[in-house]
Amino acid sequence: MGGLFARTPHEHSEKPLPGFKLAYPMLSADGTVAGYSGVTLGRAHVYRTVDDAVCAHGSRHACPSRWCDCGFYCFHELSSARDLACEPDHRGAVLLEVAVSGRYRRYERGLRYARQRVRTVRIGRCECGRAAELLADSGVGSVGWRRLVPVCPGCAALRPVITPEDFSRLAGGIDVRLDGPIPGMPVPGVAVRPEPAAEPPPTSRGDEPGTVALLAAEVALLQARLDEVQSRLDRLTRGPQS
Repeated sequence: MGGLFARTPHEHSEKPLPGFKLAYPMLSADGTVAGYSGVTLGRAHVYRTVDDAVCAHGSRHACPSRWCDCGFYCFHELSSARDLACEPDHRGAVLLEVAVSGRYRRYERGLRYARQRVRTVRIGRCECGRAAELLADSGVGSVGWRRLVPVCPGCAALRPVITPEDFSRLAGGIDVRLDGPIPGMPVPGVAVRPEPAAEPPPTSRGDEPGTVALLAAEVALLQARLDEVQSRLDRLTRGPQS
């Protein structure tokens, strides 16, 4: 059948394709397995370091389906994922570098695909702006899983935490990297050296008496000219004397 319902071939890749995405780091309830959940449609589903996509709506069709928005998503460019991480709702997410394989469909800025391997996890900054060094219990999650959030030691307080090394081990030995503080932004608790104020041009106080005398002379000259003008005006307004 042609026209609107014409079947289009699926793109398929045997060779892994690179991609970048955001995800929430997750820890199983018993603390033995680390995983990830999506930041949009896939929040309710936790996937592992190597995993196949499932339909977020519960359908049993193969992902990604032409008639559904299911499947893993990724960006082509690292900068696109970093831009999305600036959204307030995504501040607690980590950035994943993934290798995409299997069936996929293209969209404007990336891919929707069936299978992925997480290669690198980039842990961002703490909400305070400092570099995060730990992953803490965020207080939310899904059935059987707790969501983690990047924090610095100062903001971890008494919350349960794990180290990036522990997360890497529980996720299968993947590469975990820490980002530094936000570029160009002052970090709370760290003194910022102010820029030295520009010094005013030096003045010579020995010239002040001469300057005052010159100004006084100019004022006297102006006053004399005003007196002369006033005298002429008076003569004109009085007119000739009878």
